[in-house]
Amino acid sequence: MSEPNEATWLTQEAYDRLADELEHLITVARGDIAKRIQEAREEGDLKENGGYHAAKEEQGKIEARLNRIEEILATAQVGQAPKAHGVVEQGLVITVNLNGSEKKFLLGSAEINDDSVEVYSPDSPIGSAIIGKKVGEDLEVFLPNGKAISVKILGVANA
Repeated sequence: MSEPNEATWLTQEAYDRLADELEHLITVARGDIAKRIQEAREEGDLKENGGYHAAKEEQGKIEARLNRIEEILATAQVGQAPKAHGVVEQGLVITVNLNGSEKKFLLGSAEINDDSVEVYSPDSPIGSAIIGKKVGEDLEVFLPNGKAISVKILGVANA
């Protein structure tokens, strides 16, 4: 995960979309789920009340999403990506050689949701390993499954 207070680069569109989602979660979704939980409670025995347990699980998902969005927005750096100067940074399109195959992706929050290019999070194993590296560098990245892959940074460009 990101270091505390580490900025997350977002486009203005992604920031606005997240802010709208946050407002919806706070003003609509929380109230709806609280009502569903109350209605399920009124049905009686909670041990065997599938509706109650489903609503509580949904409430947990809503709260987790709400917390994640608040975290992203609190540390967001909104606007133009930095100018490419040969170093891997958020907001740039990165071209790498992954185990012999060329791959191109935007390094930034998964919330950017850019359909024109795949987005890799700076928190991902590859993203966190390459951030700050220079074009031409070779490195070995260990994936969560313990396997290592070779990564060579071929290029950085503006999106």
